[in-house]
Amino acid sequence: MSFPQYNIPQEENSDIKPVKKNNPSAWTMTKHFLLFVATFICVTFVGIFWVGHTANVESYWEMWPQGAIFAALLLAFLGTHEFGHYFAAVYHNVKVTLPYFIPIPLGIGTMGAVIKIEEKIRDTKKLFDIGISGPVAGFVVSLVILIYGFSTLPDPSFVENFAGHEEVISHVQETGNFPDEAPEPQSEEAATILIGDTILFSFLASFFDNVPPMYEMYHYPFLFAGWLGLFFTALNLTPVGQLDGGHILYSLIGYKKHQRVARISFGFITALGGIEAIPFLFLSIEEWFPGYGYTSLIIWALALLFLVRKGFYGEHKWIAPVWALSLIVSIAYLYFWVGSFAQSGSLIWVVWSFFLVYFVKIEHPPVIYEQTLSPGRRRLGWISMVIFLLCISPTPIYFVN
Repeated sequence: MSFPQYNIPQEENSDIKPVKKNNPSAWTMTKHFLLFVATFICVTFVGIFWVGHTANVESYWEMWPQGAIFAALLLAFLGTHEFGHYFAAVYHNVKVTLPYFIPIPLGIGTMGAVIKIEEKIRDTKKLFDIGISGPVAGFVVSLVILIYGFSTLPDPSFVENFAGHEEVISHVQETGNFPDEAPEPQSEEAATILIGDTILFSFLASFFDNVPPMYEMYHYPFLFAGWLGLFFTALNLTPVGQLDGGHILYSLIGYKKHQRVARISFGFITALGGIEAIPFLFLSIEEWFPGYGYTSLIIWALALLFLVRKGFYGEHKWIAPVWALSLIVSIAYLYFWVGSFAQSGSLIWVVWSFFLVYFVKIEHPPVIYEQTLSPGRRRLGWISMVIFLLCISPTPIYFVN
C-alpha cells in the first residue's frame, strides 16, 4: 500500500539533470529493519495461536517453529508487495521511503506495511506503474504460496495436531474425511471460526485432494498465509481514493469517471459493513436490553449516514441514494439470505469503511498530466480489477456460536 503526498513541488528545470532521490541513510535502514524484526516476532507469536500444533505440548515455546513459518510466508507477501511499489518509484525517480512494517501483538500480528511517496506523482503513467507494481508482485507470491500449500497437503488426520477439535477428529477417524458442516462449539462462550471463501481460492482448491474446510483452513500455514495474501491484495485493489486500486482505475478512466466509480464502490463496502455491524449491534443490545435488538437498524442507519455524508463532502444527490441502497442491501441480505440478524461476524468492513473515509478518502486527487496509457498497461490494469473480484471475500471472518 502506498500513500502519496500531494503537495506540489517547485517546477523542475529541464536543463538540470535529475537527482537520485532515494538514498536512505544507515540509520533509516536500521529503523526499517528493526520494525521488520519486531513485526516478524509479533506475527510469529500470534501465528502460534493460528497454526501451532497445540495437541500434546507443554508450552507455547514448543510451537514457535510453526509460528515462524507462518510469519515468514506472510511477511514474504507483504515485503514483496511493498518493494514492488518501492522499486517502481525508484525506477521513475520518485522520492519514496523504504517499507514501514507495522507490528501489533493481536489478530495476525501486523497491520501490514506501507511506503510513503514524498512528492507529487505528476503523470498517470508513473501513477499507474507505481500503483500496480505492488499488487501484481504480491499476488504472484500469494499464488506460489497457495499452490505449494495445496500440492503438499497432508491427509485429514493432520487435524489431530490441534487440541479442542475432538468432534472433527472423531469424524475424520471414522470416515477419513472432514465433516461437511462446522462442528457445534463445545460451550456457549466458545465459537467456531470460519474463514470466508473467495472465487480464486475455491477454484484452486478444486484441483487438489484433502483440502480442509474453511473452518479448519487457518491451521495450515501455507493456505492461511496465501489466503491472507489474496485478501490483502483485494483490499489494496479497492478502486477508491489513494489505494492501489484507486491509482490504477484513475489512470485508466480519468478523474470524473473514477469519482463516480469510487463512490459506488464505497457504497458496496458500506453494505458489507452493515452486514457485519447490524448483527454485532443486535446481539450486544439483546444482551443488555432484551427485546430491543432491532434498534440496531436505526443505529447503523445513522452511522452510515454520517459516513456517507463525510465521504461525499455533503453532496446530497449522492448521499441519499447510496445511503438508502447500502442499507437496503445489508438488511435484505441478513433477512432473506442469512435469515437472522444474530449471526456473529468480524467488523473488518466496518473498520475499512471508516479507514477509507478518514485516511484514504473516497476520491482520488487530480494528477497534473493525464496521459493515455499504452495498450499493455491498460490490459494489465483491467486484469488487476478482475483480480480484485476474484480475491475479495464478502465475509472474511465470521463465527458460528
